[in-house]
Amino acid sequence: MTRSGPDAPRIALACLDMAGTTVEDAGAVSYAFAAALDEVGVVEGSAEWERMAEYVADTMGTSKIVVFRALFDDEQVAEKANAAFEADYEERIASGAVVPIAGAEEAIAELRGAGVKVALHTGFSVVTRNRLVAALGWEEIADLLLCPAEAGRGRPYPDMVLTSLLRLGVDDVAAVAICGDTAADVEAGRHAGASVVAGVLTGADGADRLLGAGATHVLGSIAELPGILGIR
Repeated sequence: MTRSGPDAPRIALACLDMAGTTVEDAGAVSYAFAAALDEVGVVEGSAEWERMAEYVADTMGTSKIVVFRALFDDEQVAEKANAAFEADYEERIASGAVVPIAGAEEAIAELRGAGVKVALHTGFSVVTRNRLVAALGWEEIADLLLCPAEAGRGRPYPDMVLTSLLRLGVDDVAAVAICGDTAADVEAGRHAGASVVAGVLTGADGADRLLGAGATHVLGSIAELPGILGIR
């Protein structure tokens, strides 16, 4: 259970992040960002590169095109960087660098088996998300797959959480659980009003940052989520 009292709703929807939470990518996101900066002429090791790399790390989990628009005033440069990011990441998907995090598939199956609907969220584009899902064989693993372009805005805004709630017919935001590896995931869950906002230590951010963003729980991995929801 997630809230005390007779009126506390059981969790009906779990919104789970992909890269770093349910998916292990061996640093592919960071490598793809580096490739994107190189593509638009930002020299690795320069002060500009260090500043941008720090910003990328600080905003991990947010929509990728939004990150590039924040880094570059020129929309064409931002789009060029985003295209390079996606191309590099998709090459890494094709090479087999991306795999399920240990226990993720079992946790998702356990949640759905207990009647909890599952939405997988990502900051990738639709095309990159679909290629990732196809590579993993995850086309049917969840009740909904969602990225910022399909919901309005990406994290840390609540749009993907609220869109999932609407599409999957869940009546109460307090019946929603969020699980992600970044402060942006946590902030999105808090903004949406989810009663369980869990951070995991398998990805970008550590416990202090997750708790600082408002996480209600910090888990070793997604495998622990069914347990804190009272499913096992």
